[in-house]
Amino acid sequence: MKKYEQLLLQNRAWVEQKLQEDKDFFNRLANVQTPEFLWIGCADSRVPANEITGTNPGEVFVHRNIANMVVHSDMNMLSVLDYAVNVLEVKHVIVCGHYGCGGIKAAMINKQIGLIDNWIRHIKDVYRMHQDELEAIDDMKMRQDRLTELNVIEQVYDLGKTSIIQNAWQKRGGPYVHGWVYDVSNGLIKDLKVSMHDDSEMPDVYRFEKMTKV
Repeated sequence: MKKYEQLLLQNRAWVEQKLQEDKDFFNRLANVQTPEFLWIGCADSRVPANEITGTNPGEVFVHRNIANMVVHSDMNMLSVLDYAVNVLEVKHVIVCGHYGCGGIKAAMINKQIGLIDNWIRHIKDVYRMHQDELEAIDDMKMRQDRLTELNVIEQVYDLGKTSIIQNAWQKRGGPYVHGWVYDVSNGLIKDLKVSMHDDSEMPDVYRFEKMTKV
């Protein structure tokens, strides 16, 4: 049996298990989507948002890319963010990185990989911003872990710089934006304590004027 065929069999087994637990599970899932959370995470296969948070399908709206980046020219991410914030009206947006991230490791070396080099450059910018702190750490794993944390923190602030988030803050006082890091080695999530729900911590240059009704 080919590997991909095994996935189809596992899907059927999963459906049977869900129906045994709750015969209306898929009926409810098909008719409503009301997640309270938007998860911006890494594409790494070891970091499945629902599984590591113990949530069911329908509870977390998910966007994933290499190294959980918030890039202001990324129309994919912005479209997901706009839909989650303005249509689904999620209450929380979570940026979750993870220790041992390949994107973080790649950003710390000078080797060319390919097209992804252009994406990783955004992580290199984070390294440059915090270069003194990072290069004071001699242990390379600890330095990588700290860059992982700093990268998440910068992505939280980058979310706060978007008109999507700022307009929602002005309109409804939400969502909260959080920064977390997942530890693949023990399964635990670390809250980096950088949550925001308004623009009070944003430098003035990033603050948009309040929109006026026409």
